[in-house]
Amino acid sequence: MSLLKRCAAEFLGTLWLVFGGCGSAVLAAAYTADTAKIGENTTFPLGIGLVGVSLAFGLTVLTMAYAVGGISGGHFNPAVSFGLFAAKRFRGGQNLLAYIVAQVLGGIVGAGVLYLIASGKPGFALTGSNPLATNGFDAHSPGGYGLVACFLAEAFLTFFFLLIILGVTDRRVASGFAPVAIGFALTLIHLISIPVTNTSVNPARSLAPAVFVGGELLAQVWLFWVAPILGAVLAGWVYSSLFEDAHTSDEPERIEEMV
Repeated sequence: MSLLKRCAAEFLGTLWLVFGGCGSAVLAAAYTADTAKIGENTTFPLGIGLVGVSLAFGLTVLTMAYAVGGISGGHFNPAVSFGLFAAKRFRGGQNLLAYIVAQVLGGIVGAGVLYLIASGKPGFALTGSNPLATNGFDAHSPGGYGLVACFLAEAFLTFFFLLIILGVTDRRVASGFAPVAIGFALTLIHLISIPVTNTSVNPARSLAPAVFVGGELLAQVWLFWVAPILGAVLAGWVYSSLFEDAHTSDEPERIEEMV
């Protein structure tokens, strides 16, 4: 498969991840409906909440991994690409750079579409601690967690996310169900860490909404690049060192197959 086609798959997959995951948080997490039309002067919540947002992020990866994972490997995340490179599952150089560019551009387009839709509601504004489902620490952490705690959470959770990805895409494991495990892993990660950082484990997902919000939230994006990539690279090294067979770990042409 040509690099252009693989990058197109990464672009679309990351676009869907950012739009679907962040969109669930912005548009549906705390949605309320006015019941005045039926004679009541109250509102009631119809939002999907933390659990729904967590599921939405997992479902975006699951669905696109099945849709285009066979084309590009279904990274949709610069940290995943770095981790797979560290594990010798993905060729570096031009491929790594091209994937990251495609992922970042896809994320920005996804966030842009979300912004256009969200701004169609009267009163919408990019205000509050996490507008457009941005990630942050200190005052921009949903639970008020500091920089060190947020850095540790992002690095630690990305480490295990990559271990899961590397394990379920190992050639010694039955194929076909990897996207399910990866999607549920991302759901679990969000269930744990939305209160801490609003959950990133994906530099492209963090940068995309921050581009539109700007200011302090854009200035904090560095953490959501450094910590996830650090955790991912460490996971790649650990998995390849401890668990890879000698005859599979040195195949430079190998692109992992999710499905």
